[in-house]
Parts: sequence; C-alpha cells; structure tokens
Amino acid sequence: MLLIVAPLLIPLCAAALTALLRTHIAAQRVVGVSASASLLAVGLMLVARTADGSILVTQMGDWAAPFGIALVVDAFSAIMLAIAGLMALSVSIYAMGPDAAARDRAGFQPLFHSLMLGVCGAFVAGDVFNLYVWFEVMLIASFGLLVLDRTRAQIDGGLRYVFLNLVGTTVFLMAVGLLYGQLGTLNFADLARLAPQAENQGLLAAIGVMFLVSFGAKAALFPLFNWLPAAYHTASMPVAAIFAGLLTKVGVYAILRLFALVYAHDVAFFGPIFAWVAAATMVFGVFGAAAHYDIRRILSFHIVSQIGYMIIGVALLTQAAIAAAILYIVHHIVVKANLFLVAGAIRRENGSFALGRCGGLWRAAPLLAIGFLIPALSLAGIPPLSGFWGKYAVVRAGIEAEAYWLAGIALFVGLLTLYSMIKIWNEAFWKPAPEGLARTAWTRGQRIATYLPIALLCATTMTIGLWTEPFAALAETAAASLLDRDAYIAAVLGNAGQVAEFAR
Repeated sequence: MLLIVAPLLIPLCAAALTALLRTHIAAQRVVGVSASASLLAVGLMLVARTADGSILVTQMGDWAAPFGIALVVDAFSAIMLAIAGLMALSVSIYAMGPDAAARDRAGFQPLFHSLMLGVCGAFVAGDVFNLYVWFEVMLIASFGLLVLDRTRAQIDGGLRYVFLNLVGTTVFLMAVGLLYGQLGTLNFADLARLAPQAENQGLLAAIGVMFLVSFGAKAALFPLFNWLPAAYHTASMPVAAIFAGLLTKVGVYAILRLFALVYAHDVAFFGPIFAWVAAATMVFGVFGAAAHYDIRRILSFHIVSQIGYMIIGVALLTQAAIAAAILYIVHHIVVKANLFLVAGAIRRENGSFALGRCGGLWRAAPLLAIGFLIPALSLAGIPPLSGFWGKYAVVRAGIEAEAYWLAGIALFVGLLTLYSMIKIWNEAFWKPAPEGLARTAWTRGQRIATYLPIALLCATTMTIGLWTEPFAALAETAAASLLDRDAYIAAVLGNAGQVAEFAR
C-alpha cells in the first residue's frame, strides 16, 4: 500500500514543506530536488513491480471496490509515474538556474509540487470521479504557475487557458453524473464490467463523446488546441517544460484508460472519430509550427501535432497500436520537455526567443547546439534516436491495421517536423550572430543548473534510441495489460463485483 500511495504522499509533503519554508529559498530547493528524486525512485520501483503484467491495487479506508476509493497501478500507470518523476527531477534542477530567486519568492516550489500531486493522482486514480478531482488539482496549480511572473502576456494566456479548461472540466463533471446515472458506478473496473451490458448503448456513446471533448481539451486535440500555443509561450521556461512534458499527456492517458477499458466494445463507433481527430491534430499542429518564427510558438504547435501520433493508438485499438502510442508518449515527454529547456538556454544566450534576433550559437555555445540537435532530430524521427522508433511503431501499427492514409499522414507530418527543427537550427545556431548582439553572462551555478538536466534528458533519448528493446517490451506489456479488461476487473474487484451486483 505504501508504494502505491507514495507517488501522492511525496509531492503532497513537498508542497506543504516548501510552503512552510517560503522565506528559506535554499531549503525549498533542497526539499524540491529531494522530493523529485524520490518520486523518480518510486516510479522506477513500480515499473519493476508491474513489468510482468502485475496490477497493484489498494483500497483506501478498507472500503472495498467499487464503493470505496481504489488506487490502481498497472504497467501503464507505472511508466507514466516514472517518467513524471524524471521530468520533476529535471525541471527542479533547471529551475535553480537563471531567475530562480524571483520564481521561488513568487511560490514556484509549492505550486510545482502541487501540480505533480495532481499529475500523479490522475495516473493512480481507479475511478472516474477521482480522476476529475486530480484534474482540478492540476488546473489550480497550473494556473498559478502560468501567471507566476504576473506579466500582461501571462495573464492573457492564463485566462484563455483557464477558460477552456473550465469548460472542459464542466463537461467532464456532467459526463460523470450521466455515467453514474446510466451504470450506477464510477469505478473503472466496474465500468469495464457493466458497459458492454448497458441497455442504452446510444446514451453511453453520447457520454463517451462528452468525455472525448473534455479529455480532448486537456490533451489539445483538434479543434480544441488553440489555448495551448496561446498560453504556453508566455510561461517561464521551467514551467513551460513541465507543461509541455506532462499536462497534455495526462489528457492522453485519460483517453487511453477510459476508451480501452470502458468503450473498447464500441470501437466501431469511436475508432473513425479518433482517426480523423488524430489526422487533423497532426496536420494543423505541424502547419502552425511551420508558420512561426518564435521558438516557443514553434515548440508549442509541435506539442499539438505530436499528440496526434498518440491518438492513432486509440483509433486502431490494437495491442501493437497501443504499445506504439505508449512508447511514443515516453519519447515525446522526454524530448519536448528538453526542447523547452534548450529554448530557455537559447533565450539566455541570445536575449530573445525570436529566431530573427538569434544566431552564432554553434560557435558560441557548442554544448547547447548538441543539446538541441539530439531532441530536435529525435522529434523529427531521425534514426537511431527514440523518435524514430516511436514513429516507426506508430506507422507500422497503422499499416498492419490497413489504415494506410493515417500512416501516410504520420510520415508527411514527420517531414514537416524536420523542416521546423532545421529552421530553428539554421536561425539560432548556424547563421552568424546579428550585429550588436551582446551575450548574457552566466554564473557557474546557473550554467550547471541549466545544462545538467538538458544532458540528462539527452542521455535518456539516446538510451531509448540505442537500447530500444526493453522499452518496447515494457510498452507491449503495458498495452496488453491495458487491453486485458478481465485481468483488470479481477485485480480491482475480485469477488466484489458479485457483491456490488447484489447491492444494486
């Protein structure tokens, strides 16, 4: 039980301690980095415990499912918790770099760990209502982080972000109420057991569409993605990096969890919807990136385009497609967060995010150039980096399912992604520095805090790319566990399913 609850206790205690230590900045940072490292360690332990397909369950307050609150960790949840821990550690270190004192005085540490509490809570939630609760925790903390510097641009972006997310969570809560009225339960395992037997499948499908709208807004799916490039580019780089790495992936996680467990029997209806949404998300996102010359906006639009690759797994709902989506999620979290960290370093070196005002970094900061090339080429799918294997798995799953048009769009979007990365490289690194450009001075501590997490995430990308087999095998295990509804139901409910049926 302690191992399952630890991903919640660690960020909760860290948020409380850093709030109490609000006048002791150095102590806050020690607590923050220690908590993030502990979260990573717990995530890796959970991966080891679930790598054979085991499902870990604990019932809070000894109330048996489906009546109580169940916390559930399968291979998919464990992977997401481990990668969340890696992101938390990387961003915690990076946040000690330039402008750290101002961020910490504004409350970065408590808000950051509150955000991680919401993220981890969503990954272990065993019922739909508590998934909603953790979404709300994330929304509150993420808004505070987004407007941390209190600039006009941040307030404007934050209002757009909150407005659309409030609409999404309102739809989410309405869907939760309707689902409970329809099936009399909100526990994922119980829903998976009862959904195929529901008399009114039309109403159940309509509720599913409401969930798709709500989770789609969180994941920035087409046509609900405009808030993301309007908000993310205003955030400070540590905040933008954790947002880019994790927030949209929580929405993708919720989609995979709900539609693989509860709506798997209705794939003929939802499959084509997800296919078209995935295609439109990829295309509109990549064209938005191609049209901009601000690094933050380019990377923000690429968050959108890459989400489409993950949704292909839900559209096809085969084991190969789900495994490809999970592998792609892991790759993208690492790469996209790293690119935002690199963008912050570019801004520090050149004084601007605008590509027209940048240049000469290949000579002035060769380590930063390498730190950009690895995640950029990985995002574009260049072998042997992690993005190549992720895209290869997604395209192969599409071809095996005879969804050739989806596979073709995925390849086309990969080419345009390469164009965007080459554009950043040419403008920021390869071309000569503009006349009159004054390089910003770094302290030794700032440079170490900035470059260390970039190097860590580059090493992770290289490891996944060069040593892919164990990661692919783990993704296969997670996909098989996610699609095996009987095993999930048995692990969570046991004999409680019969008791619940009797109670009804």
